[in-house]
Formats: sequence, structure tokens, C-alpha cells
Amino acid sequence: MDLQASTAYQLLDVPLLSIAFDPPAQMAPTRQEYGIAIPMLTDPDHRVSEAYGVLEWAVASGEPGHTFVLVGADGRIAWIQDYGAPQNRGVMYVDPEEIAAELEQALD
Repeated sequence: MDLQASTAYQLLDVPLLSIAFDPPAQMAPTRQEYGIAIPMLTDPDHRVSEAYGVLEWAVASGEPGHTFVLVGADGRIAWIQDYGAPQNRGVMYVDPEEIAAELEQALD
């Protein structure tokens, strides 16, 4: 929610969406509880997660962690980062301004 509210991120004009293994009915209460307004897609067969390589940083349950992927108009990965992975700082929260700056570099 912090990222979608970030002015620096908004200036990039990059759509934000979330992908999870959970079915939509299971995600609905979380969306409501946290006021999530971005599109949330479901990936029950893990095809999207596997195609974009995010399972490399899967959490203990086998689900993707908090991985950010910037996909270009051509469908290719322009930037990818999972800050929660031990080799990538092992944090669950990153300042939205930092993410926006990294995305801006990838877009240049």
C-alpha cells in the first residue's frame, strides 16, 4: 500500500499488481482488511511464478516471497528483486522511494 501511494512511484506511470497462489475468494478478506486497491491476480498452477523465476526466492511454504518484477512492454523482465531473500538483505519492508529509484534506473 505504501508503494502505490508513493509520489515517486506514481510519477513512473508503471501499473502495480499482485500475484498470489491463493484463489480470489481467499484473497478478498485480505484486500478488504488492508484496503488493497491494486489488481490481485491468482496463479494456482504456479505457471506465471515459474515463468518469471520468482520461485527462486520462495518462502518455506513454497509460495513466492515479496518479489518485485518489472515487465517491459515486450513481456520480458526488465528488473527483478526479492528483498526478503537472505542474499538480498533479508528484509520484508523496503522504503517505496528506494524501490521507485531502482525502477527508474531500470526504465532508463
